[in-house]
Amino acid sequence: MSDSTQNLSAIDILRTRSLANVVQAEIERMIIDGELKPNERVNENGLSQRLGVSRGPIREACSALAAMGLIEIIPNRGFFIRALSTDEALDLSEARAGVFGCMAMMLAERITDAELAVLRGLIDKMEEIVALGDLHIYYPVNLEFHKQIAGMAGNLRLAATYQSFVRELHIQRYRALSGPDMLHVSNEEHRAIVDALAARDPVRALMTARTHILNGIIRARNAGEARKG
Repeated sequence: MSDSTQNLSAIDILRTRSLANVVQAEIERMIIDGELKPNERVNENGLSQRLGVSRGPIREACSALAAMGLIEIIPNRGFFIRALSTDEALDLSEARAGVFGCMAMMLAERITDAELAVLRGLIDKMEEIVALGDLHIYYPVNLEFHKQIAGMAGNLRLAATYQSFVRELHIQRYRALSGPDMLHVSNEEHRAIVDALAARDPVRALMTARTHILNGIIRARNAGEARKG
């Protein structure tokens, strides 16, 4: 094989991977927004036409999402949106609460004024969105707030573990914020976390961060029951 052929192959691989990443982000968004529902089969042909790509990047994206726990691969049937059982969601949420509380505790011991300013800026941004009552705008900023705390805590292993929980719990977390006045309640809890961090109080930071996640479990459960009703 000539060098030029090898280079073209490498470029093709990079292009496909890049395209698969874009497709993956779009499918993940569709899952979070409820366009793709739990237990629903992923229509590869339909997505191919909608996104203007071949089925290759779609399959690659679905395989990556399966590794994250958002999609389930059923042999001889295809890709399906994973549906967490109530017990699975509770186990994951409690584990996420523990990890998030631990990261907040660690951060309280080392947080800088510049980092506090970043977190307060995100809270102010969410407060503006609360006034609009727009969950679609609020949710990504909410994700960023949590992601910032995970990054600032300075433990890559804990951050990676936390993000794995986040991916699997997207739908439940989104529902937890969908009820009346839930955006305001959520952001008040964010403010309590940052106040604890600003006080450099590890125990208080752990408790406020962990309680925030546990409260989200209750909100998600209530939202689910409201939908059934």
